[in-house]
Amino acid sequence: MATYETEIRVRFGDIDRAGIVYYPRISHYCHVALEEFFRDRVGIPYHEVIDGRRLGFPAVHLEADYRERLEFGERARVRIDILRIGRSSHVTRYRILREKTGNVCVETRITTACVDMETFRPVPLPDDIRAVLEAHLADEST
Repeated sequence: MATYETEIRVRFGDIDRAGIVYYPRISHYCHVALEEFFRDRVGIPYHEVIDGRRLGFPAVHLEADYRERLEFGERARVRIDILRIGRSSHVTRYRILREKTGNVCVETRITTACVDMETFRPVPLPDDIRAVLEAHLADEST
């Protein structure tokens, strides 16, 4: 198993009136990490997958557990592990950790489907993308 990790900095526009990251921004952080994963591990910038290969990966299910707050100016590490791979979908676990302490602040599980961008119908995961996902498979209990 090879966990992928990238950094996110909490920006002023990410926080709410309470001074903590507004919960919808967590989904945005996960998507930013997904784009970095495609660039760094799949070897294809995400926009080229959409525009060039005409494949999309929309979220079809999301679960999130919020454990600690993140505040303006903090750095966080987003870790990506793949939990399950189907014919045309996969489940990704994102763990967002406070860089200073290493504590998990948020854990999400997002199911994405591989779709044809012309029809928006599911299509099988391409072999090259499937191979990268398989290299990042993790045990759900870890």
